[in-house]
Amino acid sequence: MSSKEMYREYLLDLYKFPHNFGTLQKFTHEGHHSNNSCGDMLFFQFYVKDNKIENVMFTGSGCVISIASASLLTDAIKGKTLEEADKISADDILSMLTVPISPARIKCALISLDALKSTVEKSK
Repeated sequence: MSSKEMYREYLLDLYKFPHNFGTLQKFTHEGHHSNNSCGDMLFFQFYVKDNKIENVMFTGSGCVISIASASLLTDAIKGKTLEEADKISADDILSMLTVPISPARIKCALISLDALKSTVEKSK
């Protein structure tokens, strides 16, 4: 199996069994973003304590790339401050995905970043 195929399998696993998927019973922040062109939709919830994201969960629906990016992003922001999380860029997300994303799928890859930014923005 080539490394490209291995990473595709990894993304498929994240789609089938996403990390941090579900809802928090206790949360301090929530936000969402949707992609009207394809119907993907993500909702984020954070529990922030002492200015650190102690827990994060997401729900929603979408393609393999959008769900995998949300899974990877929620893993990445645990333990970060809201300010640190807000500094995550599109390039960071694309790097986390580890496979080339076609221009037609960029919105899918970045919907999680948009949901993160929406959630952080509501806290300001």
